[in-house]
Amino acid sequence: MNSPESIEFLRLSVDKDSSDAIYIQIADGIIAAIKNGSLQPGTSLPSTRHLASVLRINRNTIVRAFEILSAEGWISTLERHGTIVSERLPLTSIAKKIRPQTIDSEEVLQGNQIFFDDGIPDITRSPINELARAYRRVFKQKAKWQIMNLSNKLGDLRFREALSEMLNQNRQMRTCAAQLCVTRGSQMALFLTAHCLLKKDDVILVENPGFKPAWETFRYIGATIVPIAVEPDGIRVDDVEKIVKKGNVKAIYLTPHHQYPTTATLSLSKRLRLIELSNQYGFTIIEDDYDNEFHFGKRPVMPIAAYEEVQNYVYIGTFSKLIAPAIRVGYIYSSQSFIDKVGELRKIVDMQGDNFMEQALLDLIASGELRKHHKRMVEVYRKKRDFFASMLEKYLKDKVQYNIPSGGLAFWLTPTCKKINLYKIREQANKSYVNFYTPDRFSFSESICGIRLGYASLSNEDLEQGLSILGRFL
Repeated sequence: MNSPESIEFLRLSVDKDSSDAIYIQIADGIIAAIKNGSLQPGTSLPSTRHLASVLRINRNTIVRAFEILSAEGWISTLERHGTIVSERLPLTSIAKKIRPQTIDSEEVLQGNQIFFDDGIPDITRSPINELARAYRRVFKQKAKWQIMNLSNKLGDLRFREALSEMLNQNRQMRTCAAQLCVTRGSQMALFLTAHCLLKKDDVILVENPGFKPAWETFRYIGATIVPIAVEPDGIRVDDVEKIVKKGNVKAIYLTPHHQYPTTATLSLSKRLRLIELSNQYGFTIIEDDYDNEFHFGKRPVMPIAAYEEVQNYVYIGTFSKLIAPAIRVGYIYSSQSFIDKVGELRKIVDMQGDNFMEQALLDLIASGELRKHHKRMVEVYRKKRDFFASMLEKYLKDKVQYNIPSGGLAFWLTPTCKKINLYKIREQANKSYVNFYTPDRFSFSESICGIRLGYASLSNEDLEQGLSILGRFL
């Protein structure tokens, strides 16, 4: 067991002017030393008394830092050996060594596969340290006991106020806290919306290809789903008009910013026409803006729900793409009467909500950390998108057709050979440890000939290797 003779290797420093408490600075310093390899598993740490003496601070401050490190799994206390760096460190410390797996168990391959997901963010760049510090600040607030109580049926008011301000500034919207309901992710938002809006045999229009989990939610209610084809500039609005004129259409579900899965952006003329049709025939536009944050042009397209003319709307968003898939915080924006109805249902299925996560996200918004992370990741993904496009040109030129998306975390490819069997292509690619989703994941009935390849979660090396392998079989 290693035993350092001094604490110089820790390089601990204390900034008394910092907004972080001293014990948090010490805990973060030791975590940093573990992550950079200065402290190896099994290494003995100096006693709290010795550290306090060297750093010239109260011993209780060191004790509090050690309590945090112990609770998070970074250090352990052994009888007769004192405190050591844990032999089994938290997963966050080795996140970069893990390839994210998002496919179903029956699709998992043996070996070190390259999996093109459908647009999952790079979890190794998630703001884990910033989120951890936000949690600690939440628990040292004077009013920390209040968050242990039951929350508002719509979510924490201060968080909704901050969320409203963020949406109004970044997406040109006109929200207020009373028109927002916080949910555990966008799928819960869809569930609540469907149950509050639809009933058995109601007709809802959906994009085809589109987002199947939403379709399953609508089917669960007993609604009738009518697919509408998607063009390069979004859903075919002429087809929508023909159907709504026949009556009985209750809603339309759209992903207009970066259409899932084709990445098409709904044109301005089609947006305005949909609003006119919605107002005229009374159907609700359900707008799922699942990755609005990642737009690489001068400015993102304004959401349909931001237009003053729209009367019947439900807007759904999420933090899962911006921070990490495991952060299950979404939200619904709609009329106050509809949000009140959603809030009553949320009380039944999720009385408490996630007070702690909402407070931590509020801290990230207020401190500016979330804005900084967003700015960093837009640039990271812009460069990776451009690299992916260059690799498509290198390995799949003349084999597929595609548009370089203005945003989002995936490409939509359509093979130039219309008779190609993408299911057999995947079987062949699997033998070389490359995998992707087949068209049945997105298609309503008959499979549409196209594949969605996410690029954000893979390294440049994996992107190039994966595309070079696909190029051999396409």
